Amino acid sequence: MTIAQAFLEEFSEEMATTRRVLERVPGGNPGWKPHPKSFSIAHLAQLLSFMPGWVTNAVRDTELNLAGFAGYSNEKTSDLLATFDKHVTEAKAALAAAKDADLAVTWSLKRGPVVMLSMPHGAVVRQTINHIVHHRGQMTVYLRLNDIAVPSIYGPTADERMPVVPPV
Repeated sequence: MTIAQAFLEEFSEEMATTRRVLERVPGGNPGWKPHPKSFSIAHLAQLLSFMPGWVTNAVRDTELNLAGFAGYSNEKTSDLLATFDKHVTEAKAALAAAKDADLAVTWSLKRGPVVMLSMPHGAVVRQTINHIVHHRGQMTVYLRLNDIAVPSIYGPTADERMPVVPPV
């Protein structure tokens, strides 16, 4: 198994779980936040919908420049899910086509001409998957604080039993 294939399996599993969380984001109070310094629930949901696209960028490109980022907006959950699904599909295709040598090439995160971070593509993919999982965890707290059922993630929650997966 190549490194990219291992990432693809993990990415696919984590994105299926992330989608279950994102599906539950309410649309009625997009500005809600648990603390004044926190992202709003709508912005956190939008970030989760964008982040799988960062995997595509990390595999196919040599940099991501944040200088042109327009900022966050409040979008309907159905639109966020469509964005998320598009990015997940593209990221899976990028990972499926990647060779191990591709993942050793240096990638950089920039803001305009300033290089904020440089590391191999494979490390960026790993970090991005972890970053998505981190923000997904934040979203489960947001859901709980809004009395919205938290889906099973790595096991059952107080609201939902673990889904039964048929044996392969």
